[in-house]
Amino acid sequence: MPTVKRPNLVFVFPDQLRYRSLGYVGDTQAITPNIDRFATQSVNFSNAVASAPVCTAYRASLFTGKYTTSHGMVINELRMNPRQRCFGHLLTDAGYYTAYIGKWHLYANQLGNHHDPQNSFVPRGPHRLGFDGEWMAYNFHHENYNTYYHTESPDKLFYGADVYEPDAQTNLAIDFVQRAVQRPAPFALFISWGPPHDPWVPENVPPQFWELFKDTSFPNPPNYRAANDEPYCDDWARLSEQERGQLEHWRRGYYAQVTNIDWNFGRLLSALDAIDTANNTLVVFTSDHGEMFGAHGRRAKNIFYDEACRVPLLLRWPGHIPAEMMSDICLSTVDLLPTLGTMLQLDLPADLEGMDLSHWAYGQAGPEPDAALMQICGATAAWEDGHEWRALRDKRYTYAIYRVDSKELLFDNQTDPYQQQNLIGDSARASVLKAFRSKLQQKMTVLQDTFAPCTWYRDHWTDGQRNIIRSATTDFGT
Repeated sequence: MPTVKRPNLVFVFPDQLRYRSLGYVGDTQAITPNIDRFATQSVNFSNAVASAPVCTAYRASLFTGKYTTSHGMVINELRMNPRQRCFGHLLTDAGYYTAYIGKWHLYANQLGNHHDPQNSFVPRGPHRLGFDGEWMAYNFHHENYNTYYHTESPDKLFYGADVYEPDAQTNLAIDFVQRAVQRPAPFALFISWGPPHDPWVPENVPPQFWELFKDTSFPNPPNYRAANDEPYCDDWARLSEQERGQLEHWRRGYYAQVTNIDWNFGRLLSALDAIDTANNTLVVFTSDHGEMFGAHGRRAKNIFYDEACRVPLLLRWPGHIPAEMMSDICLSTVDLLPTLGTMLQLDLPADLEGMDLSHWAYGQAGPEPDAALMQICGATAAWEDGHEWRALRDKRYTYAIYRVDSKELLFDNQTDPYQQQNLIGDSARASVLKAFRSKLQQKMTVLQDTFAPCTWYRDHWTDGQRNIIRSATTDFGT
């Protein structure tokens, strides 16, 4: 592996951006010229998935390099236990000057009441998980106008009237890199934009971007179902008849938000060029999960179908990563820390559960995962049983099993990209099914994952106040 001066890091992850809704992937309705151009300069990990396609669990896996059952953040709106060695700690210890901008979603231990500073403000200290440099963030919200962030106090700093949040956050990011490049140490910037997360209404999108799609037809996909995915969907995944009537309207708002994200990403890349630091900066573009939009009768995320779990993952480092390279390895969230950490020459913990795949980023063959493991341990944010599942996705198949009734699903993603034909009863795939069952059990055994119901985690892994105190592998303490 090349040993060079540590590069800067810019890690960009919009919320709820699915893989298939980008121009470089082949979506002709997407207007994403900057991301498409960036893809030609990058390695494109085309089989990247979220280890847990929901906001909080993804972020915890990103920062720890561990699976959901090991870091303990099994649903949204929990407070992560800070007694874990995280990405921010490794960067800070290596001398990086860090900045975190945007949504955090690892601190509030209350369901709802998001705008109360006791939930929105993350105080300096252990709960920032090693991001000890500049902090311009909030725990959680998805209103894009008249919004705010925090730095070092519970006081809300508002972006200003009629200011679209991602535009303001990108201004903050550009200001940071312009200042940070003057320092002798490398910098590491994480920017978490809220869009294209709902609400997808004109009031939550800049007018000039809404205009681009206001008359565009966005019909239901081939795998749309007019009934909810009972009994497996939670309240976040269900669609009312009124909401089903809004799906095409919502897709217009979604694509408008994606185009705004593309515009802001282009501004950030131009800023790196302007300060002559692009060649010494590893830029990562990805997302935490996708969006179902009625596919399989569902909305939102929290499910193993490709619309929810498959995410873009592009890495660019000129002169080190070959341009316009495609890799189909089964990379998932837990692999990001060991992979990027190796590229940044960080001192990685020995207990990471992901795999270092940096050789693939450099265009070199080598070890790779046989499949990506995915875990969902409950409803999106409620302590509610019946929605738990485990899944494996390899280069051809997705295999999944629900806990509530042991229902299994097997899809051939090559011949059935919309995952409409369940092959569990296909005798020709009996050996494939047997192999997936065995592989899943082996992986769960290694992780001490007992496939418990959601309320079991509440009763055994929290202090009763939505604070995580233990996981399958660690007793963190109070």
